[in-house]
Order: sequence, then structure tokens, then C-alpha cells
Amino acid sequence: MGTAARELTDEMVLDHCAPPPTRNTAHTVTIPGRHVADVARHPDGRLAVITWSSPKIDPGLLNPALHVVETDGTVTDLGATPADAGNPVWWGDEVVYLALTPPHLQGGNAVFDQRHRNLTAGMSACPVELVQDDDDAPIVVVATGLDTEFHRLGGGLLARIKGSHKPRASIDGIPWGTQERLRYRAQDGLDLDGLLVLPIGRTRDGGPFPLITLVHGGPYDRWADDLQLQWVPSAQWFAHQGFASFLPNPRGSLGRGHEFAASVSKRVGQEEWHDIETGIDLLVSEGVADPDRLGISGWSHGGFTAAWAATRTDRFKAALVGAGISDWPRLIATGEWGAFEAALGDGPEHSPLTYADRIRTPLLIVHGADDTNVPLEQAELLHRAVKHSELVVYPGEGHSLRKREHRLDLLNRARRFFAKL
Repeated sequence: MGTAARELTDEMVLDHCAPPPTRNTAHTVTIPGRHVADVARHPDGRLAVITWSSPKIDPGLLNPALHVVETDGTVTDLGATPADAGNPVWWGDEVVYLALTPPHLQGGNAVFDQRHRNLTAGMSACPVELVQDDDDAPIVVVATGLDTEFHRLGGGLLARIKGSHKPRASIDGIPWGTQERLRYRAQDGLDLDGLLVLPIGRTRDGGPFPLITLVHGGPYDRWADDLQLQWVPSAQWFAHQGFASFLPNPRGSLGRGHEFAASVSKRVGQEEWHDIETGIDLLVSEGVADPDRLGISGWSHGGFTAAWAATRTDRFKAALVGAGISDWPRLIATGEWGAFEAALGDGPEHSPLTYADRIRTPLLIVHGADDTNVPLEQAELLHRAVKHSELVVYPGEGHSLRKREHRLDLLNRARRFFAKL
């Protein structure tokens, strides 16, 4: 990290806790005794500045504050903000910003004004970005279910990005699996959504298919209705291998508002896991998924869920645990987002390691050697506890894989690993 602005890295973007604030590095500014994290410029030259108490993620991220720097250098302190504040923008002569919704560190983002009032309280969707418009009110980018919307702050809907139920066209001659939007109810009646991606050239009528459940990170993240092709083993990659993929957005996910996000606090692997399994059961009952050919895969929090699933049931024939958590207390003590991890699960009862003797599912455990978000120790502990697991460590990699050769190796390992389904 530099002294003038926070360094935004892939490791932070893929962190399984709350996403970091975006930043503006076009200006260099100093606030005595504080670490400058984010800056926004007013047309008249004034600066809105968000600072941390220290350069460290913990506790600096937990103790941010808002300031205005006048054109003559005078600093006006506007007080402490909620945790993980960032993305300040000007709205006329006022400043608004994003931060986590109090009191939960897992409650998702809200928009606050410079008096630190929540402007999006009760919103059933999730603001993810603010865009300054010098001639009008800021634009709010909002995650709403599987879609993305653009709203004028204090106004109405401007536009919506929405996917399609229909088969997607080929790109440069490459065919893609048909992608469907799913809506279903949890065991307690809560509305849930997700995606189903079918093998290339197949329809539901051709089922049942081998099914791989892909669990997103975060847990405050989501699957949106867009092309599911990433460097992590993803739905369209598996579609080319003849697999169907289920991409659930269980409680705790981004896109359904504060209460939905906060419901996973201190309850990782509980209702969250039941939401996922309910979706799998639905696809089995509809003849889409073959109950004898099920796999599960995930990265970061998704990696935790894949390991956790293997402690809950023997129904999966293979589980890929990517950069996953096996021991929450150890992660709180050694990971760089300790306070955020503690907001999710703070005891051994939440840890796959506690129940490792139950695991019969073959595990492929993959991890970056230099991961500071979820340290390598987490993978090593799980591997030692589950003797029939395989551990692959990528040298020089952090929480996400950056080297092309490592990404290709991961994709091909996943292809071979799930071929046993």
C-alpha cells in the first residue's frame, strides 16, 4: 500500500468478505495522522477524502473518517463513517459515499450522506458503486437479483442490464451452453435465485446431466446473468466438458438487500448451505441433475462451502476447494481481514476441519502459496486431516491466480478431476 491511496488488488477484489471501496488516485493529499484511502474532486477544486486510522486493512478499514479539503488546503473533519467506507462522490455541495450497513460487518453496502445518514435504508437491492455527475445527482449502480440497474440518487431508474433466457449466440464461432435464470424457495420460504447452465447443444429434455454446483465467494457477492466464463473453473468451461452447472445465490449474497446479506452473520454453513442444497434437490426432482453424478466447486468463501458440503453429505462425488477456509478461528488470527472473518464464523463449530473425519468425498484442494487473505495454512490443515485429498499449491500466487500457466493448469486439473462424475 502507498501512503496516498489504497492499493486495489485482485486479492482484495476476490476476498470472501465485503468488497473494498473503489478509489480515485488522481489527486495526492495528506491528512495528518490518517491514511488517505479515497478521494473525489468537486468541480471547484475541493476534495472529499476518506481516510483510515492506519494503512492496515485491520484496523484501518474499521475506523474510517470523512474530510473535505478546501482549495486553500484547509481540512474540515466530517466525522467517523461506518466501516469499509469508500467511493466518495459530490452531490452539489454535499458528499455521499458507500460503506457497510451498521451494525453488521456482513450487512452489505449502503449509500450515506456526509452526516452519515443511510440514504438507502430498506432497499431490497444493493448499491455497489457511485458515479459522480457534476451536472446532476450521482448515479448509483445497483445489484438487484441477477440484474444490474442504474439509478439517479434521489431520482428513479435510468437503465437495467438484464440477461436472456434464450440460448446465447456463439462468439467468434465458439458455442456456449444455454443459460437459464432460476427462482425457487428456501426451506423456510425465502425467495432465492440462481443460474443453470446446460452442456453445449443440450436442453433440459436431454437430462439428467452430471451437475457441478459452483459456489461464489464473498459471501457478499453474487452470480449475475452474464457470460459465466472465468479463470476459476466456471459454468461455460464445464459446459464444454459435458457438465451442467448450478450457480446459486444463497442468503448472504449481494443483490437482495441488507437483511438478506446480514442473515449469514455468525451462521456460515447453516441456512446458507440449506439454500444451496434445496436448489440441487429441485434440479434433481426436475430431471435436470443426475443424483449419482454430483460435484461441487468454489473459490474463497465458495471453497469453504465446498469443504463444508463434504462434511454435511456424501452425495458429492468430487469437491474442489479453492483458496478455502477450513478453520475459522485460525483465519481470524492469521488472515488480513480478521474482524470481517469474525463477523461470519468465530468458532470451531463453523469449521470444516472440526468435522473432517466425516469427509468421504474426494477433495482437490488448490491454494496460492503467498495468499495473505486466506493463508496457505488453511489448505494444509484440511489436507492433513483428509488423507484421501490432493493438495496443489501454486508458487508466487496470492488469493487469486494471476499467471496464465497456473490458470490453465487449474482449469485442466478441474476438467480431469470432475471427469470421474
